[in-house]
Amino acid sequence: MTEKPQQDVLLRANELTCIREERILFDQLCFNIHAGDIVQIEGPNGAGKTSLLRIIAGLSRPYAGSVHYLQEDILRCRDEFNHDLLYLGHLPGVKSELTAEENLNFNLRLSGYDTHDTNDILAKVNLSGFEDALAGHLSAGQHRRTALGRLWHTNCRIWILDEPFTAIDKKGVEELENLFLKHAESGGCVILTTHQDMGVVPDEKLRKIRLDYRFV
Repeated sequence: MTEKPQQDVLLRANELTCIREERILFDQLCFNIHAGDIVQIEGPNGAGKTSLLRIIAGLSRPYAGSVHYLQEDILRCRDEFNHDLLYLGHLPGVKSELTAEENLNFNLRLSGYDTHDTNDILAKVNLSGFEDALAGHLSAGQHRRTALGRLWHTNCRIWILDEPFTAIDKKGVEELENLFLKHAESGGCVILTTHQDMGVVPDEKLRKIRLDYRFV
């Protein structure tokens, strides 16, 4: 693969080491993530995929090493980094006492976006007709789609997604992959974990970082 220009580096992982419950998940891990990259973190359960995502997002501290955003440690440019970051964890973060529309409105307003096109976004994630349904009455896949609606209304360049395809049907997965490609082509990056093979994103557009389970 042709080396990309250094000025296109959005994120740099510098010798990251992560230890959980006295077990080393990964040690001195280094990589660059460029504008236009779609990066899949892969490996078996327990290898540290979610831990790595949380470290990249600045939600957890590594045992050693650092993450840099545009050449600066994310600990020193917190506001700028958070403004450019959209993180969706493994749990959808949907409030059961709110409707699908209210959940999406809440998350959009929290990020400083208007909510005039909420129904259009819900239609794009196949939730037309469920706008006023309480989330507590929706399925796991509908919870996931409610959370993923934020991807259709964000200016963040960096998307970090933990198992975004969970409980999503084949058509929904294809729509998400096409959205990832569009985001990458516009100069953003997508970093995700998934146990599924991606059928829309071509191999030449997909980078993989492999974590292996370590017993010590």
